[in-house]
Amino acid sequence: MYAIIKDGGHQYRVEQGQRLRIHFREVAENSQVTFDQVCLVAGDGATRVGTPFVAGATVEAKVVSPLVKGVKLNPSFYRVRKHSRKRTGHRQHYTEIEITGIAG
Repeated sequence: MYAIIKDGGHQYRVEQGQRLRIHFREVAENSQVTFDQVCLVAGDGATRVGTPFVAGATVEAKVVSPLVKGVKLNPSFYRVRKHSRKRTGHRQHYTEIEITGIAG
């Protein structure tokens, strides 16, 4: 059984036992997170598609790590013959969760 959930402007295809990184949120480790914006629930021979969300469907998840840092990005800009250089850095923060159950 799998589901497609919407969180933070992104859609994720999730299955029970799967670990994934979502946008950072202030939660404690080993706490439960419930996703109620479920777009699709499939498996066991039946598929339910929401318009836009499936009524009564939820996905439960456990927070494995509340703060995970992504890859450091160092974009640089250079303008030829202008003596202009600019370097910036960015490192995205994520929350790692494990899907514990799909109800729907």
